[in-house]
Amino acid sequence: MKSSTRQLIRGGLLLTSMALAAASWAKATPEELKQLDGPLTPMGAERAASKDGEVPAWSGKWLGTPAHVKYQRGERYPDPYADEKPLFVITAQNMAQYAERLSDGQKALFKKYPDTFKMPVYPSHRDFRYEDAVYKDIRTYATTVSMTSDANGLKEAGPQVPYPIPKTAMELLWNQRFSSAIGTEKAQFDQAVVYPNGSIAWGRVSYSILSPRNNGKFDPRSALNERSFFRTATDLPLRDRGQVIVGYAVWDQEGSDTNRTWIYNPGTRRVRQAPEFGFDQPQGPGGFRTVDDDRLFNGSGERYNWKIVGKKEIFVPYHNYKLQSTSVKYKELLTNGHANPDAMRYEPHRVWVLEATLKSGFRHQYAKRVLYLDEDSWLALAADNYDGRGQLWRTNLQASVYAYDARRYYPTTVFYHDLISGAYMADRLTNEGPMATLNNSPEFNEAFFSPDAARGSGT
Repeated sequence: MKSSTRQLIRGGLLLTSMALAAASWAKATPEELKQLDGPLTPMGAERAASKDGEVPAWSGKWLGTPAHVKYQRGERYPDPYADEKPLFVITAQNMAQYAERLSDGQKALFKKYPDTFKMPVYPSHRDFRYEDAVYKDIRTYATTVSMTSDANGLKEAGPQVPYPIPKTAMELLWNQRFSSAIGTEKAQFDQAVVYPNGSIAWGRVSYSILSPRNNGKFDPRSALNERSFFRTATDLPLRDRGQVIVGYAVWDQEGSDTNRTWIYNPGTRRVRQAPEFGFDQPQGPGGFRTVDDDRLFNGSGERYNWKIVGKKEIFVPYHNYKLQSTSVKYKELLTNGHANPDAMRYEPHRVWVLEATLKSGFRHQYAKRVLYLDEDSWLALAADNYDGRGQLWRTNLQASVYAYDARRYYPTTVFYHDLISGAYMADRLTNEGPMATLNNSPEFNEAFFSPDAARGSGT
C-alpha cells in the first residue's frame, strides 16, 4: 500500500470558523444539494474511490442485515467480513512506511509501546446505507436549519445530521453531535482503567438515552424535539454505587446554559441540580476521562475556537464486530498499555480533521483537541488531546459497527490512552454483559429522566 496522504480538500474547506462566521448561518441551496446525487453520497461523503482504490467507492448495497448474515434483534451483530484476513500489520518497525496515514496519537502509541502496539489493517468497505427516510430528512432540513448567534444552538433542524455539505468548522461539529441519532438507547457498559502494573479499576454504568426527534416519526411542531434526555446509574465502583445522573440537553437555545442536570447522591438520599456538570469534569473509574470525552467529543464546543484542518485518508477503527464478541474475554482484551491488537480492526477511510483550541479566558484540561470524523457516518473515530504545554497527552480510539437493527453506524468500545502515565481506559465494554438495546425501549418517557425518577431510584 502506498503511504502518501491524499489531501482531498474541496475549494474553500480550509477556511476557519472565524473567517466564515457569517456563513455559519447560511442554508444549503437546492443547487448545492444536487451534489448528493452526484459526486457526494446522500450523507455528504465523497462517492468515488480514492485514486489508488484503497478507499473504495461507496456502494451502499446493504440496508440492515446483509443477505449472507444470520441475525435476529437482540443478538450480537455477526461480522459480515468475518472471513477476511489483515492485508498487513503496522508495527513500530515498519510504521515509517505508513506514517502519513497515521494520526499523531497512533504514532505516539507506537513510540511508547514499540514491542506490543500493532495495527492490523483490513480491506476497506463502504457497503452499508441508511434508510431512505434518513436521507430525505437530511435533504429537507439542510435548506431550513440555521445556528443561533453563538453557534451553540440550532433552529429548524431535522432529526439527522444538519449539514451534509459543511462549509465551516461549527457545521462539522454539529454533524458529529448528531451522528448517532438514536431514538432510544439502553445499555449496561463495563469500564476498565488498566494501569502499567497490570492492576485494573472497574466501573459499570447503566446508560439510557431518549431522543424524541429520532424516536418515531419526526414532528417539527413538538417542543420535545428540541431536547435529548439522558440517565446514568452507577453500579461500580462500590463507593459510587447508587448514584444517578439525569437531565437533558436543549438543542435550539443559545448561551452556555443549554444542559439541565441533576444528581442523586445515595449517601444523602437527596437530588441536587448540577449546573456545572459537563466539560472537563472527571468521569469513570478514578475520574479517568472527562464528561465531554464521551464518544470522543460530547456537548457544547463553546470553550474552543474550531477550525477545519482538512480531509485526509488514515487508518481508523472500523467494522469492529470482533471487539464486541463474547468470545473475547476482558482478561484477553485488556492487555498492558493498550487493547490486545488481535481484537482490533483498522481500515483506510477518508476523515475530516477538526481542530479545537481553547479560547482565552476559558478553562479546560485540554488546551487543544483534534478530532477525526468519518465522512460516511460523521462519527468521531479518533481524537488527540493536548495539555496546556502543547504536549500530546491523551490519544483516543473509538470502535464502531453497523447496527443491523438501528440501520446506522453505531459507536461501541472506546479506548482513552494516557501517554504520560501509561494507563488507559476502556469504556462501553459489553463482551461479558448484555448488548445495548437500540430503538426498542417504548417504556422511555420524559418522566423517566426527571429528578423525581432519580430520587425514586434510591427508595
